[in-house]
Amino acid sequence: MIICRTKAEMRETVRNWKAERATVGLVPTMGYLHEGHLGLVRMARGTVDRTVASIFVNPTQFGVNEDLDTYPRDEARDLELLEREGVGAVFLPGVEEMYRPGEPAYVEVPELSGILQGALRPGHFRGVSTVVTKLFNIVTPDLAVFGEKDYQQLTLIRQMVRDLDMPLEILGHPTVREPDGLAKSSRNVRLKPDHRQEAVALNEALDKAEAMAKTRPWISDLELAVRSRLENSRSATIESIDIRDADTLEEVSGNVDRRVVILLAVRYDAVLLIDQRVVAPEL
Repeated sequence: MIICRTKAEMRETVRNWKAERATVGLVPTMGYLHEGHLGLVRMARGTVDRTVASIFVNPTQFGVNEDLDTYPRDEARDLELLEREGVGAVFLPGVEEMYRPGEPAYVEVPELSGILQGALRPGHFRGVSTVVTKLFNIVTPDLAVFGEKDYQQLTLIRQMVRDLDMPLEILGHPTVREPDGLAKSSRNVRLKPDHRQEAVALNEALDKAEAMAKTRPWISDLELAVRSRLENSRSATIESIDIRDADTLEEVSGNVDRRVVILLAVRYDAVLLIDQRVVAPEL
């Protein structure tokens, strides 16, 4: 496994692979890997000849008073896991390698950047779209894999790639869960033991909504059912419950008459958990 800490090293590695007519996949991560990340790696490896995983805790997607400084990191463990998975190369740049001093150019998808999580975290998705564009330009992959748990992010990146005519395919990987249903996340390790137990409420609320959606309820009733389950989790602070068109993230109303996505953001003390589920009526 090749470890690249500079853009030049990464570009040379990919250039050599492509000279051999190898296809290249990219799995962008912020490290502290878990089974969810490894699922993305396996999807990429099953689709292309060579896989690159990037590890970069991107400061531009963290807002004031967010958890940049406390975001968990374990480079040695991450590299061991990636080598075990057969990753061809890891891109491990520092902040100074990715961003020049001053006010760098940025990329933004206005239609999707300021809604939902973007409204709760101003500037977050501008940071995401900018760093992902930079990674695409550095690695020049044929495809990239992102998790469906970050559903708004996945939707935004797909639109960015489409609108800017970027020559790669974006694949979404289903959310990977713990045995009790909690979506795997690097932030889960920061939950207090009692909060960790309560956090299964997110998945249980989504299970309830998925079953309920089959009978074509009103959107408002679906939201009420989800909120009711989450409010039973005593330590939870509900940041947002949103039900949107699953393809466009446009607002929906009336009955559930199409595929919709339920997006949750729930806080346990300082730990913000997100989860999602695409649900649909029985036709």
